[in-house]
Amino acid sequence: MAQVMVAEVMAELAALEDPKVRAVNERHGDDHGVNLTKLRALAKQLKTQQELSQELWETGDTAARLLAILICRPKAFDRDALDTMLRQARLPKVQDWLVNYVVKKNPHVEALRQTWCADPDPIVASAGWALTTERVAKKPEGLNLPGLLDTIEAEMKDAPDRLQWAMNHCLAQIGIDHAEHRDRAISIGERLEVLKDYPTPPNCTSPYAPTWITEIVRRQHGE
Repeated sequence: MAQVMVAEVMAELAALEDPKVRAVNERHGDDHGVNLTKLRALAKQLKTQQELSQELWETGDTAARLLAILICRPKAFDRDALDTMLRQARLPKVQDWLVNYVVKKNPHVEALRQTWCADPDPIVASAGWALTTERVAKKPEGLNLPGLLDTIEAEMKDAPDRLQWAMNHCLAQIGIDHAEHRDRAISIGERLEVLKDYPTPPNCTSPYAPTWITEIVRRQHGE
């Protein structure tokens, strides 16, 4: 499908709207009713179309923005464009996809990580922490891990939900990937008790950092 008009794509998205899917998504803070498998199939049909992607993003519609993320060229955005998009992406799924599918593949990722981590808006800051967690796991060189643990210890307990979740993930990642900081990471988790009582389905790992760290390290060692 060559350059398709935005109106046609919006009509296709409207046809995919499912009230049951919307009800589930709304419980997680997302306001769309399109099955993500069907959304990905539509993106596969459209292929990469940067101009169409930008036009879909500008509609402000959540399903359209998710589709826009799937058909864009991640390296085509400059730093300011991604900063603006992140601040527009208030809903969890849109922010998550934007960070994981676009920002992580963009050459400005490190500058954005530093900018967002320091942002007073907790939703923006949560994106910075998500990128920090990625660096902890894949490119820890140059990161001040003790400093990150200091910040987590001081701020995570009272952080808003999404920022708290992102900081907790970073805490667990430090404990999992960096044995020299594992005891301290577990100790911080035990003292703060963040997500200690989070309902965890059977066969899933608890997001409570001490449990999470211990379980993943156990698996890595084949115990």
